[in-house]
Order: sequence, then structure tokens, then C-alpha cells
Amino acid sequence: MPAKSKAQQKAAGAALSAKRGETAKSELKGASKGMVNSMTESELKELAETKRKGLPEKKDT
Repeated sequence: MPAKSKAQQKAAGAALSAKRGETAKSELKGASKGMVNSMTESELKELAETKRKGLPEKKDT
């Protein structure tokens, strides 16, 4: 499942970094805090690898 916005892609990258131990979990903010606990490393990797070209900055609700 690709990311639907640049913000989601960035949050997934931050959560993936924390899950791998490259960043402290205490440094996470916003959506990435929930993502690190609720998603697997492979799910986070898939979201984080989404190409950013053409994605909106934030997803419209």
C-alpha cells in the first residue's frame, strides 16, 4: 500500500527508523508514534519507499 501523502510518507520513515533502533522512540511526534507500535517493519518500509513526486503535502479529508 503506497503512501497517500508526503506527510504520511515522512511519518512512516521516522517510525521505520525508530523500529530499527536508528532513532529513539521518544523523539517521535504525531502519527509516527502510533505507526511504530501498530505496523510491521515491512509495512512501514513500503509506505516510506513511496515516491514523493505527485503526492499532495497532506491528504484532504
